[in-house]
Amino acid sequence: MHHPDPTPPDADERPSKTQRKKASHELQDLGEALVALPASRVAALDITEGLRDAVHEYLRTRSHEGRRRQMQYIGKLMRGVDTAPIRQAVLDMQLGRAKDSLALHEAERWRAELVADDAAIGAFVQQFPAVDTQQLRSLVRAARKDAALAPEQRSGRAYRELFQFIKQARDANDE
Repeated sequence: MHHPDPTPPDADERPSKTQRKKASHELQDLGEALVALPASRVAALDITEGLRDAVHEYLRTRSHEGRRRQMQYIGKLMRGVDTAPIRQAVLDMQLGRAKDSLALHEAERWRAELVADDAAIGAFVQQFPAVDTQQLRSLVRAARKDAALAPEQRSGRAYRELFQFIKQARDANDE
């Protein structure tokens, strides 16, 4: 006995309500990431003028409910545009922040090593050969002197200067 298939033949081609809602929420999340981008990045994106205006309007809106509705509108507008450039811009921004964070952690690690051990000075100079060794030694000496003081007497200035010196050496080395 053959039972007819209760679903119409074109039902498989149309996304379910759950899939449509999920896609809508994803576009709204992407819209939230879009409005968080700096204005210069938004201006450089290849998006419709209507979407660009909607983003500017969102940024001008102050009330919570107004922003919520504007974000839904941005999500709706994004259904009709190619989201690839927006996704790429958001990804580039996140990647840039991650790289900046890693660079700061590396500079902090170098500073701790330099203050703790004389051998680290040689390793630092080997990795960053363009660095002014005399200035590095002077900054390390000052940071060690500052660290040896009682906590209430420390200024932290030498520590900050050493950190800035390390960051500049890294940046110069990356160029």
